Amino acid sequence: MKRSTFCLLAAAMAVGLMTSAASAADKPSAGAVVEGALKGKTVTFVSYGGIYQDGQIAALKEFVEKSGVNLLSDGPTETAKLQAQVESGNVTWDVVDTSDLPPFVYCGKLFQKLDPAKLDMSHIPAGQVGECSVPAMNYGVVLMYNKEKYKDNPPQGVADFFDAKKFPGVRALDGSGDPSGGFLELAFKAAGGDPKTMTAADIDKAIAKVKELGPDTIFWKTGAESQQLAESGEADMIMMWTGRAMTAVKNGAKYAPAWQDWLVVMDQMTIPVGVKDTDAAYALLNAYLGKGAQEILSEKTSYTPINNEAQPKVDASVAAFLTNTPERQKQGYQQNIKFWVENYAASQEKWSALLAGN
Repeated sequence: MKRSTFCLLAAAMAVGLMTSAASAADKPSAGAVVEGALKGKTVTFVSYGGIYQDGQIAALKEFVEKSGVNLLSDGPTETAKLQAQVESGNVTWDVVDTSDLPPFVYCGKLFQKLDPAKLDMSHIPAGQVGECSVPAMNYGVVLMYNKEKYKDNPPQGVADFFDAKKFPGVRALDGSGDPSGGFLELAFKAAGGDPKTMTAADIDKAIAKVKELGPDTIFWKTGAESQQLAESGEADMIMMWTGRAMTAVKNGAKYAPAWQDWLVVMDQMTIPVGVKDTDAAYALLNAYLGKGAQEILSEKTSYTPINNEAQPKVDASVAAFLTNTPERQKQGYQQNIKFWVENYAASQEKWSALLAGN
């Protein structure tokens, strides 16, 4: 090789290495906040209100103080309202907490495709990062059963929820809105199907399996109602949000969880299409993913942190319902998001008809 050619190649390699090192250095680490970086800027964070949003704002306190940003809080999240903002070209929401499916259904339309170079997603559990979203937190829908009803023969998991012959009793499940894809997949499995090969036509089979639970099935409309059903003992088995299940037990409900195939649920953190300051939105999102922020969120709300290094200081009653332990992760069931995105409208229509008694 000629000396001049060798020198050119060496120089090119050196530039490549320097560029690579610079890129690695430029990528923020989860939770990192640059002092004064957003001074004079305003960012609007949107979520679902209550203790949950209060906890999220508390988790972002250090970000606000160090970056100098003026953080506004708005909500509740409504897809239709965000769509109106995007279509009008006047997007006032900068970072939005949504439910599970919207970022997948509207990826690239209402929600930006996230740039991995601007976020440290290395501490998020496997399989939870979407093209347009990262998880906001983790929780679950778990089968809670009446210990006095089932005594020495308790249900072991969601499969037993569908076995009314072996485990007779009143069932209660979420009827507050959109269907749970994971729940319908497990209903289809209980009907003898294989969720991995589920087709659009099989949604009817899953719905039929839910109908088999009988006319005394209770479709609760709010988390508070599900909690009351446990505390009053009105239902023998209840599919409950883990936070509500935990609170019911703390309040004296004689119920216990059957963890097998608990449904993995996570709100999604997103950046809408058309935000005025994308870099500021990314800065907030990256701060939120940090270990410290996630510990505060969990301590304030009892939701499970999504940073796998987080070690929130919570009492035993809260720790019993956190879903990020190795045992719980093995028992969890994650819905086939791709399938439910493709069949979003059809599943909503069929589920609504079920709730309406049709």
